[in-house]
Amino acid sequence: MVSSPTPPPAADTRDADEPRTRILSAAGQEFAEKGYEAATIRDICTAAGVNLAAVNYYFGDKRRLYNESVKHAHQERVRQVPRPEWPPGTLPEQKLRDFVANMLERMLGFDQPPWQVRLMLREILHPTDACRDLVEDYIRPHFAVLVSILDELTGGERTQAELRRIGLSVVGQCFLYRAAGDVVSMLIPASEVARLHTPEQLADHISSFCLMALGRGQPPREHKPRSSARRMAPTGRS
Repeated sequence: MVSSPTPPPAADTRDADEPRTRILSAAGQEFAEKGYEAATIRDICTAAGVNLAAVNYYFGDKRRLYNESVKHAHQERVRQVPRPEWPPGTLPEQKLRDFVANMLERMLGFDQPPWQVRLMLREILHPTDACRDLVEDYIRPHFAVLVSILDELTGGERTQAELRRIGLSVVGQCFLYRAAGDVVSMLIPASEVARLHTPEQLADHISSFCLMALGRGQPPREHKPRSSARRMAPTGRS
């Protein structure tokens, strides 16, 4: 009878977490910060407080460690910000707003976005074989919820292809504030960002924008519209 291999000892006992979880957390942060090529197993093991043999024991090689780190990242993000659940009878307009708020909270809801978001963003912008698992296990089920909300909003009158395009438009608006946040900050005054670009405020805007496009809502009233007289006032030029 062949005995099971004994896991390698941790380099220290600084916490009670099991070594595999510590390796995943350390690896995720290294990959998020440096990318796959620049991150090293030695630095990951040092950060995790384990010896080099631990990565081989738990993951086999660097590529599998990376793939598992991406999966661990989205699992942690879901745990931190779980999907909304609705009681029977919840209006689809409310579901859409809650869904958008949840998505923005996962992307933007911390003063400094956690490594999980940075790692998933890297993978989405520069996909590897880990991206397919990310899509199948996380993104596709989440997107299916959005499509079902849009289907409910439109009374089943749109095709699935149309609903998917609308859904991608909603996701694209949310993704902009994560992927191009620095550019947005350059375009928008700082006071406006602080006042209107919180996850809650953006959720109100994006959901209202979508509802208005579907003929189910009114435009947000952040600023007062100009009066007809003011719009028609002469400029003083001929």
